[in-house]
Amino acid sequence: MIVQRALSAGFLAVLTTASVSACGAQTEPQSTRRPAQQSTESTQQAAPPAAGSPVADVPALAITDPWVKATKRGMTAAFGTLVNNTDADVTVVSGASPLSPEIELHEIVGSGDKAVMRPTKGGFVIPARGTHRLQPGGDHIMLMAVTKEVKPGARIPFTLTLTGGQTLEFTAVSKTFAGARENYRPGKSKSPRDTGEGNG
Repeated sequence: MIVQRALSAGFLAVLTTASVSACGAQTEPQSTRRPAQQSTESTQQAAPPAAGSPVADVPALAITDPWVKATKRGMTAAFGTLVNNTDADVTVVSGASPLSPEIELHEIVGSGDKAVMRPTKGGFVIPARGTHRLQPGGDHIMLMAVTKEVKPGARIPFTLTLTGGQTLEFTAVSKTFAGARENYRPGKSKSPRDTGEGNG
């Protein structure tokens, strides 16, 4: 009897130990697996976008501080800073606005002792990740034969067309400006409205 009880007690102890070991074997992988899974998920969510991946809602070309010179009639000009958001050069080839039936992209060149503005050859080239400033006395968007008086504070819509057909639409605010009265050198055609002092 004593031997049987001793054996039974010993057998029960072995079973209990085996049961506890089995439970430990089941729970240990779960406890070690979950933190690893959570760590991987956190890393995936926090990882920044890969280099070179497109950024949503960022246009290829933008313009900062656009403005147009106030005028009663004749010609006027628009200015601002063109910003290239891409890794390649961007070229503006033309412009349009309901304020004028004819818009030219102008540059300023020296002619004797005078500064003369004329249409650019090839448009405005904005370098990759760079800027191109349009300013009085420099490159600008020229509006010929404006259709109405442009008063200070007026908001004038513009559309620039890029190589490849992409466009940039923006609104320029009118300001009074009296400087940079260069002479205008007409391009292919010449008419009375094309000569005299300009507004670039």
